[in-house]
Amino acid sequence: MADTLEPSTIYIHPRREAFEHGLLPIPKLIFNDGTQTLASLKDKLIQRSSQSSNRRLDSLAISEILQISPHHARLVLDTLACVLHSDSDPLVTASPDEVESVGVNVYDLILFLYIQSYKRLLPRTHKDSASVSDVWPSTSAFDGYLSVLSPLQLVRSNSRRFLPSQADEEAHQLSYLQKHMTNILSLLADSEDGEGEKEESMQVLSMENFEHLQYLVYFGERGSDRIPLSQAAPFFANSDPDMPAAPVPATQVHEWLLQNLASALEHISERISTKENGAVLDQDVTMADVPSSSSKSSTNARGSSFIEGISKSYYLKQASDLKVSSVKVVNCHESVIYVLAPLRYATIYGCSDTTVVLGAVGKAVRVEHCERVHVVVAAKRICAANCRECIFFLGVNQPPLMVGDNHKLQVAPYNTFYSQLEEHLKQVGIDPTVNKWDESVTLGVVDPHDSMSHPAGVSDVQTESATCVDPDQFTNFLIPNWFDGESPVTKTDNPFTLPYRYMQSQQRNHDNLGELKQILRETQLEDNRKRELSSALHMYFKDWLYATGNIRQLYCVQGD
Repeated sequence: MADTLEPSTIYIHPRREAFEHGLLPIPKLIFNDGTQTLASLKDKLIQRSSQSSNRRLDSLAISEILQISPHHARLVLDTLACVLHSDSDPLVTASPDEVESVGVNVYDLILFLYIQSYKRLLPRTHKDSASVSDVWPSTSAFDGYLSVLSPLQLVRSNSRRFLPSQADEEAHQLSYLQKHMTNILSLLADSEDGEGEKEESMQVLSMENFEHLQYLVYFGERGSDRIPLSQAAPFFANSDPDMPAAPVPATQVHEWLLQNLASALEHISERISTKENGAVLDQDVTMADVPSSSSKSSTNARGSSFIEGISKSYYLKQASDLKVSSVKVVNCHESVIYVLAPLRYATIYGCSDTTVVLGAVGKAVRVEHCERVHVVVAAKRICAANCRECIFFLGVNQPPLMVGDNHKLQVAPYNTFYSQLEEHLKQVGIDPTVNKWDESVTLGVVDPHDSMSHPAGVSDVQTESATCVDPDQFTNFLIPNWFDGESPVTKTDNPFTLPYRYMQSQQRNHDNLGELKQILRETQLEDNRKRELSSALHMYFKDWLYATGNIRQLYCVQGD
C-alpha cells in the first residue's frame, strides 16, 4: 500500500472534528507546558487503567487523576464519544447508561488532553473599519473581542475575507501539529532498553499506539476513503494482522510525519495563495465545484457542505442532495434553512434572525457567534458558543453545552417532524427515548481556545445559563410537505416525548382555540364589525409572527 501513495496527490490532513468539536474550556484540562505535566499524568492513567478489566478509564478515574469534578469528567467522556476517529470504538457505540462501564482508551484521552492547549486561528482584521463601527453598536454585549465576528457586520460588509477560511484553519492546525509532534509522539511511545550494557533506552512506537494518531490526522482526498494510518506509513504497511509489525524508533516516525506535514503545508499554502490572487472563490473548492450565481452551497475537499449567504429566503437540502456527512451553515440572515438529512457533524456560524432545521446529527452540533437564531435539531450533542437571544428546540442524548459569552439563550423540547426523521435517527444512532434538552451545562465566559483578546474583567464573569421556554409560548414547527405521498403531520408524530407541562399547555391552547372558533361561529356581527374583528386578528397574528420569529416560515410560501 505504501508504494502506491503519491505525495503529490495524497496528503496528510488534520482531523477537524477533534479541533472543532473536541475542545472544552475547562482550565484544569489545559496544559501549556508540553509534556511536563502530561507525562506524569500518563503514567498514573496507564497504571489506573491496568486495574480495570477492559484497561480503560471511567469518569471516576479521570476525575481523581485530573483533579476535576465528576461532572466535568463525565463531560470529557461524552465529548470523546462524539469526536473519536473510530466508529467501532466501544465508547462511540455505547448507550448513555453504558458509557461509564465502557470508559475511554488511555491514549485517546492523552491526545484529547494534549490538544486542549490549541488556540483557534485569529480572525483577520477587517479592512473597512468604518463600516464595522456603523453596524455593530458599542452598547452591544458582543462589543470588543467579538465585534469582528458579529453577524450584522457580516451582512453589511458582504464579505468573508476577514473570517478564517477552511484552508486557513487547516494550515493553522497543521502548523500546530508540526510544532508539537515531538511531544505528542513521546506520549504515545514506550521505552525500550538497549541491547548492550552501555546502550541507553530508546523510545519506540508500536503499531497499536501509532494508530491512535488517527484521532489527530488522516490520509485521503475527496472522492476516496481515508487510508488507515498504519497502511500509509512505510514502516507498518502490509503488516500481518496476526503478527503485528515490531515497534519502530519514535525518531523514525517523527521524521516521516514531519515530512508529510511539511508537504501538506506547502500544498495548502499554494492553494491559499491562489485564492488570494482571485483564481477561485474558496480555497477548498475547485473550479468544477464553484457554484453558479444562483446557487448558495458548495462542497469542500474534505467532506463538508457549505450553505452560506442566504438572505431573506428559504433553502432546502434533503438526504439525496448531500454527498457528505457534515454541514456548515455560515453567514445566513433573516431566512429559514432546512437540512433534512442524516449527518455526523453540523456547524452554524455567524447567522442572525434565521431558523435552521437540521435532520438528525449523530455526532455533534456547534452554534457559534449567532444572534436571534432558532435551531431545531435532533442530535447526540450540541454546543452553543458566544451567542445571543437564540432558542434551541432540542432532542439530544447529551446535556447541551453552553460556553463563552452567551446572553439570553433559551432551550425547549424538540418540536417538529418529517416523514424520514425516524429513519434518519436510526441511521445516526440517536435514541429518541433519551432527551436531555433541559440539563444544560455552562462553562466559563472566557474560552481559552480563542486567540482573540477579551475585555478587561470578563474573565471574572460566569456565563449565563440557558432558560427554558415558557410552555405557553411553545409551538410545533411545521415543515412544508415537500415529500410526495406524505400525510399531514400531527402533534403525536414527534418521536421525542413532550414533557407533561408542555403537552398540557399544547392541549389547553388547542382547546382554547376550539372554543374561540365556536364563539366566532355563533356570534352575530354586522359586516363592518366583522371587518374590524378580522383586521384586529390579523394585526395580533402579525405581531405574534414577528415576536416569535415565525415570520421566517413565510419565506417558504413566497418561494413556492
